[in-house]
Amino acid sequence: MSNKPVIGITMGDAAGVGPEIIVKSVENTDIRQNSIPLIIGDLKILNRAASLLDSNITFKKVDKEYDFSQLEQSNDVYCLDLDLLPEDLPYGEVSSEAGNGSFEFLRTAIELANERKIDGICTAPLNKEALHKGGHLYPGHTEILAELTNTKNFSMMLSSPKLKVIHVTTHVGLRDAIERIEPTRVYEVIKMAHDTLIQSEKHPPKIAVCGINPHAGENGLFGYGEEEEKVIPGVERAQKEGIDVQGPLPADTLFFRAVRGDFDIVVAMYHDQGHGPIKVLGLDAGVNITVGLPIIRTSVDHGTAFDIAGSGQADEKSMLEALRQAIELAPTK
Repeated sequence: MSNKPVIGITMGDAAGVGPEIIVKSVENTDIRQNSIPLIIGDLKILNRAASLLDSNITFKKVDKEYDFSQLEQSNDVYCLDLDLLPEDLPYGEVSSEAGNGSFEFLRTAIELANERKIDGICTAPLNKEALHKGGHLYPGHTEILAELTNTKNFSMMLSSPKLKVIHVTTHVGLRDAIERIEPTRVYEVIKMAHDTLIQSEKHPPKIAVCGINPHAGENGLFGYGEEEEKVIPGVERAQKEGIDVQGPLPADTLFFRAVRGDFDIVVAMYHDQGHGPIKVLGLDAGVNITVGLPIIRTSVDHGTAFDIAGSGQADEKSMLEALRQAIELAPTK
């Protein structure tokens, strides 16, 4: 039995760039030396991507009944083939088949992780329109993971070499986001940020919390007291527990300070407040980590890129970094 973590890599929407960036990533010798990659998807589509890229990787087919703890290090890569897709699935098109496939690949990975048969999950991107067309009405990966692991308290953390951001709210409209921000949720996200970084970085992190309004409300000049009502009580609760957290601070300068090194992680109040700065720093280096789950899950921080799918041009840097993070976070055997 190998002492290296088995990382389940879900193919995502097979009409997008997922298969290509997976093939490129498992070609990386560091990934194969430090883990045992198990691709959960469709072998036909993987082989099509490998052929497109002139890859020398050979995929070994396994099924769900296989004892994954017995997987051995090899120049080949293992594939759990669910065989759900047509061989001629068009590139770059929304389809119910690809949408359903992306759900089933993830559902299977979650099942294996819940049963401790694999040590972590790394996801390639799915397409939300295709996911819905396939009959699965979720906003995205995170909400599927939360439901299928019976997790009520979770958050999205984006990680890049210069900046880490965790979100109080994510996939909701701005008006709904402001409604959902409340002191308990702010406290819980601060606590998740603290606990996650303690686990991975082994030292107490410095945490900064964004305001909701411009200039964090500037003592009531902007907004209607949202910082005082919704944010400050959560920050003070965390501070009383000894967590090193400051805020609410003006978001327009906070991210600059975090990139400079003043803080280890920023708590953003809503989707674009946190996603914008990370993506300005570069899509190729960003990683999405779902915190609060009972299992390890990392992901690329980009979409399916239908416009370049099938061209071989997709950049695998975000997938490589997501795999490295999954390996690092996976429990030691």
